[in-house]
Amino acid sequence: MTQTWHDLLFAHWPVEAAELRRLVPSQLTVDTYQDQCWVAVTPFLMSDIRLRGVPAIPGLSRTPELNVRTYVTFGGKPGVYFFSLDAASRAAVWMARKFFYLPYFLAQMQTRNENGSVAYTSRRVAGSAEFRGRYQTIGPVTLRGPGTLEHWLTERYCLYTVRKGVVYRAEIHHQPWPLQDAAAEIETQTMAQAAGITLPASTPLLHFSRNLKVLIWPLRRVG
Repeated sequence: MTQTWHDLLFAHWPVEAAELRRLVPSQLTVDTYQDQCWVAVTPFLMSDIRLRGVPAIPGLSRTPELNVRTYVTFGGKPGVYFFSLDAASRAAVWMARKFFYLPYFLAQMQTRNENGSVAYTSRRVAGSAEFRGRYQTIGPVTLRGPGTLEHWLTERYCLYTVRKGVVYRAEIHHQPWPLQDAAAEIETQTMAQAAGITLPASTPLLHFSRNLKVLIWPLRRVG
């Protein structure tokens, strides 16, 4: 399938490996950068959601999304593991749960651009997981090179999920992330807590990406 991601914020916090090991399926290896694990809370807007080669369906092709993710490897291949994904579209939630075995949740969400910044709100329909904040760019677009933390965090071209002990991988393709340094005022953030993660009180590492077109392949059993 194809998607385009807009106004995406990466808010990353360092987290101890033991904190994540109990939450990540044992089949996956929790990945580290210089012996440090990271968790991201990532709000953005998706558009042009459609099966490749099939026209987008009006009303079903655009939705805000917010995910909580960390970084793993399987068989030596680095990828992303999602603790949760919230979306405002019932159809998107149903499809992702059925065909990608991902922990999607329905949420009431709103995103809008205001005077150069993005105002973003999300509250899960069932439960108390919530995000409310505003973010904006503070630097030019820069491609981050191999070896940097930013490259390690973002240049990952597959996702992993585990269902009934079986490991599945979906390949993802896109151009290198056009990242900008960002600033944010996060008023409320209980998304990680809802996933069972305690984040440090430190200021997160913040990056922004305006637009990125993405291709996603079907799940494939890999272990």
